[in-house]
Amino acid sequence: MRVVIAEDLFLLRDGLTRMLQAHGLQIAAAVDNGADLLAAVTADQPDVAIVDVRLPPTFTDEGIRAALAARREVPGLPVLVLSQYVEQLYARELLASGSGGIGYLLKDRVFDSGQFVDAVRRVATGGTAMDPEVIARLLARNTGDGTLAALSPREREVLALMA
Repeated sequence: MRVVIAEDLFLLRDGLTRMLQAHGLQIAAAVDNGADLLAAVTADQPDVAIVDVRLPPTFTDEGIRAALAARREVPGLPVLVLSQYVEQLYARELLASGSGGIGYLLKDRVFDSGQFVDAVRRVATGGTAMDPEVIARLLARNTGDGTLAALSPREREVLALMA
């Protein structure tokens, strides 16, 4: 399985590279910005892209915007967002695209390399890997629009478990 990583922090990028290689995955590219992510995805045609939300130059939402652009260039590209932050607007857009695997994990809630590699493989094969905290934040943001507000607490729990 071929992976492209977009992470601005050298130690984390190198650590992800080594960990994934130790689990038998091939790193097609490991980059530190959104423009290089887009170039790597179009040139290398990876099986999955692992993307941080905040990349240079402004460290706001460049990573997730680059992931969306990459999905426009390579429709159905599986993307696993790995971040410290939940970028709600773009996360919804990425989740709503409806094609290809998708994941959103929080860096400080990944506790095991096997769990992480399983999430990468699941996303690469068209599945989902969603941190429950991400789901909770997305649902909390949507409670006023009437679509999710009508769900019972149990329905929300089931939705979070499905994600």
